[in-house]
Amino acid sequence: MLKISTSSKLLELALANRPDSECETCNALIHPGWESVSGSFDLKRLKLVGTLRNEESPETWDEYHPNGTHSWSDNAPIAIGYHPYTRCNIYECIDCSRKYLRYGEYGGYYVDERIRPLNPEFIIKS
Repeated sequence: MLKISTSSKLLELALANRPDSECETCNALIHPGWESVSGSFDLKRLKLVGTLRNEESPETWDEYHPNGTHSWSDNAPIAIGYHPYTRCNIYECIDCSRKYLRYGEYGGYYVDERIRPLNPEFIIKS
């Protein structure tokens, strides 16, 4: 599995992944910001290809929103080193190879799988 630790490496991966066509498998996941994965979506249609996690770093809940965005904003920045990206893995659709960021939000009685396309225009260069 590919371990991504810099925004330049993440940007490189995102730029190499620009499918032009729609995909019946993952078309329902293409939203600009974070979304909860629908219970009807088969997560086995995505394969793990990388991670932004760094197990040696302390867990952080700080978010990066310099322009007044929030976690659910369509234009929220993708910022390595900030929540939720410190908990993200990178998946790709097994049919079209489109890449997605994904993490699990753990509440008291549930797990909410959240997903966002890996869009290079939102990656913060550090």
